[in-house]
Formats: sequence, C-alpha cells, structure tokens
Amino acid sequence: MRRTRTDRFTRGVRAAGAAAVGVLALVTLTAGCKVETVGAAEPTALPAETSSPPSSSPSPDDAKPGGDQASPSATPSRTPSARPSPQPSTLMSVGDRSKRVRELQARLRQIGHFDRSPTGYYGTATVASVQSFQGKRGLARTGRTDTVTWERLLAMTRRPTAKELDPPATPAAAKPDARCMKGRVLCISKNSRTLSWIIDGRIVSTMDVRFGSQYTPTREGTFSVYWKSRHHVSTLYDSPMPYAMFFSGGQAVHYSSDFAARGYDGASHGCVNVRDEGKIASLFAQVRNGDKVVVHR
Repeated sequence: MRRTRTDRFTRGVRAAGAAAVGVLALVTLTAGCKVETVGAAEPTALPAETSSPPSSSPSPDDAKPGGDQASPSATPSRTPSARPSPQPSTLMSVGDRSKRVRELQARLRQIGHFDRSPTGYYGTATVASVQSFQGKRGLARTGRTDTVTWERLLAMTRRPTAKELDPPATPAAAKPDARCMKGRVLCISKNSRTLSWIIDGRIVSTMDVRFGSQYTPTREGTFSVYWKSRHHVSTLYDSPMPYAMFFSGGQAVHYSSDFAARGYDGASHGCVNVRDEGKIASLFAQVRNGDKVVVHR
C-alpha cells in the first residue's frame, strides 16, 4: 500500500516537473530571449516585443504642427546652430606697394576701372577704382581688395602682358629742347608733363611728371644736379622724397607716392614729381652729380 502511494507521488512530481519545463520552454520560444546560464544576472531590459520606451517628454523636433508644446522640463534640443560664413580676407589695401598691386591696376584698366598706367602703389586712385568695380558687381564698396573681389576680377580679366604692366609713358614726350641735345640731360617739359633722360641726343627713357602749384611753381631754366639723396625726407614739409636729385635750391626730381595715388589732382611744392617708382629708381642709378637739368615749356 505504501509503495503504491509512493509510486503515485513520484509520478505526480515527475508530471509536475515536466509541465513546468514545458511552460518554461513555451515562454522562451514566445519571448525570443536566449537561455541564460545558471547564476548569471537576469537581463534588466524587457523583451523587444513587450518593452516600452522610457517615459520622457518629446523633443521640440518631434512635435507635430498644432500639437501640444513640449513640457518646460523637457531637455532642449542640442541641434548645432549653423556656422556663419567666413568673412573674406583682405589681400591688398591702402599703402601697399607690390607687383600684385600693379597686376590689380592692370586688370582693372582692362575693363575700364583704372584710367592710368599701373604704378604698383595702392593709393586713393586705386581705392576709387576698386570701389567702382565692387559697386558694379554688387559687392561691398570697401575699396579694399579682398578674396571675393580678387576672384571676381580674375574671372573677368586675363593675365596682363608685360606692356600692360609697364606701359610706355603717356602722353608721348615732347620734342626735346635744343638745350637737351648735347651731353647727359634731364630734359623736363611742362607742356607734355614728361621727363626724358637723354644722352648725346638719344632718349634713353621717358616718364610722367608733376610740378608745383601756382603758389609754389617749379623754376624753369638750365641747372645741374648738385646732390643725390636716396632716402631723403623734407625738413620743411616733413614728407619723404625718395630718389631725390636736387637741381635748384630745395627743388629736386624725386618719387612721389601722392602723385602715384592722386595723379594730377594734386601738385608738388615746387619739385618735379615722378609717379613710377621703378623708372625713377633706374634713373637715380644712372644720373651723376653735374648732369644737366633743363626745365622748359
């Protein structure tokens, strides 16, 4: 009798165990999770099919038009703001002197924005020309040549030739005065506003010049160079006079950055101004003390 009851109890325990294993297998197949090894920590995440996202307020980007606004406690969106466009950098501006400035002037001259020979000096005339070009193209009229202005100019022009970068003096030199036909002479014409460097009747070079105003006129007559000063500064006007070649008192032939910048809108204090620095530098190297200077009409 006892054995029969024991066998029944054993079969009941086995049946219950088998049922439990069957239920576990069914749950495992339904949930899709893998069987964990004994002693491993139970996963904290819910099965994919039954898990729900953590409760939080939607970000503003998730809100639908006309929907409820996000809760004040919601975490603000961290979408990065658009970066501002980089500002164009300045390549050339007032006071610069270089081959690149000469190229700028030559290119502006090709399209009618610069009405004189390139000098390589960035003065007020160049500023006005750049402003004119910028205004025609809808750019900010700064007068400075920045990267945007330069790229636009390059796209509209071609590489200047050597003659465009360093054109012959204009207007043409006047017929030399008879006093200029012998020896080494700086022959300066007020009518044509040119200086011709003449050796034994042969014109070596010619350049544009500017004279004094009616209040400080350049003296006319025959003189000679008595002093050369490469880095001269006027003690009277405290202004630079590079490549100065004095011929009459304080009057000299010299380079003028003001002439290069303003052209004939200005005047000297009596000196003979040259606006092409390259030409006056070459002339300064050739002229000697004692060479003749003739200033005539």
